Amino acid sequence: MNEFTDAEGRRWVASATEEASTDYKGRYFMVLRPEEGDETLALRDVRWNSERTARRTIQTMSDTELRRRLRLARGRSNPIPTV
Repeated sequence: MNEFTDAEGRRWVASATEEASTDYKGRYFMVLRPEEGDETLALRDVRWNSERTARRTIQTMSDTELRRRLRLARGRSNPIPTV
């Protein structure tokens, strides 16, 4: 998990979530959530084989990289429904 601020000053949290699948390769993918609100954006093409690797990679991403990923996710407009 890594927190960052977008270009408008809104706080976001980058993390990974597990996709329910019998295939273990690339089971975890990147998600971005605002600190306030229920919008969740997914980058399903940013994948990892384990939660540990996903967490380590996301924690080492710079704010610039995270903002770039957020722009990509917004451009694809693929929100994850909240349950």
